[in-house]
Parts: sequence; structure tokens; C-alpha cells
Amino acid sequence: MPQFDAAFRAKLVDLFRWRRDVRRFRPDPVDPELVRELLALADLAPSVGNAQPWRFVLVEDRERRRRVREHFLEVNARALARYRGERAALYARLKLEGLDRAPVQIAVFCDEATRQGHGLGRPTMPETLCWSVVLAIGQLWLAARAHGLGLGWVSILEPEAVGRLLEVPATWRFVAWLCLGHPQEEHLDPELERAGWQARTPLEARILVR
Repeated sequence: MPQFDAAFRAKLVDLFRWRRDVRRFRPDPVDPELVRELLALADLAPSVGNAQPWRFVLVEDRERRRRVREHFLEVNARALARYRGERAALYARLKLEGLDRAPVQIAVFCDEATRQGHGLGRPTMPETLCWSVVLAIGQLWLAARAHGLGLGWVSILEPEAVGRLLEVPATWRFVAWLCLGHPQEEHLDPELERAGWQARTPLEARILVR
């Protein structure tokens, strides 16, 4: 068994703190072998029933990328319309995606029809299948940061539209569009906090004891 000493744990804390949602990327390419290595680390994530329901689609086609960015702009305009006044002005200034520059873009799906795992743990909580995918994304995020890369999660997309665009099986549920690459800038604090959208709140506000 490996021994994780105090120095390793301190570095792990740094990794957690510096894992940021990156939206601004340098155009430098990322070695495809490194991308595969990062996906292999994500594949080590825990999953309900050992189902490994994550499906990674490497989106390299320029036309598909262009169409998904057009879709984002359309959906984001509708999202902006939900706000009024100063909040709307602030929203309009936010950088919410890296679709225009991220060299690597990965659409992540949950295969809800997978037979792997034989359904263990899912009859009572079927949503754990997609939660397992989210765990894999979290692992990918940390692995990318450990290699000096940044990752951003674009959530302002309509799942059905992405599924049609990428022509994936109907049983695959869209979970995330990820932008991966070299960060243009480094910040310890979350961008939305820095932009004044929402400050972080103390952990104690989210702990309940019974």
C-alpha cells in the first residue's frame, strides 16, 4: 500500500484549491496521449455497481464545434433575459465558456442503458448512474490541474440538442460539455466570486447535525 505523508496531503490541498473552472484558454495544442492519460484517470472513478456509465465524446470536428457554440449563444441569450437591472448587466459581462479557444472539447454522457453492473444499487436510486459520471468528471478535473491544464464545464446547453448534434445513442444522457487546455491565467479564487456574481459561504452553513 502506498504511504501518503504530510507533504503529499499538503500538495493535495493545493490541488483542490487550485482546481478552477477555466473559461479562458491559450490556443496551444494538448498532446493527444496526455488527453488519453487523463481519461484513463477519470475512468478510475467509483461508479454504482461498477457500471462505468461514462461515455466520452472527443469533439474534434470544426463544424460541430461551430454549431454547438452557436447553440450556446442562443441559449445564453435566453438565460440573460431571465435577469433584470444590474444583475442582467453583470451576467452579460461574464465569461461562461471557452468554446471559442479550448483546443480539446469533450462531451460527456451517461449510458442509461448500460448492462454493466447488472443494475446493482440502481432500482432504489437510479440517478446514481449519472452521479457516477459526475464523479468521473471531478476526477478528470483534478487530473488535468495536476498536469498544468485547466478544465471548464459548459452547462448552458440543451441536452437534446447536443445529443442530436453528436448523433449519439438515444439512451445516452448528456451530462457535460468540457473545455480542456492550457489556462490563459491562473487564479486561486473562483471566477464568479471574483466577478461579483456570488461569494462563497462558510462551510458551517451547510453542515447539519441530527
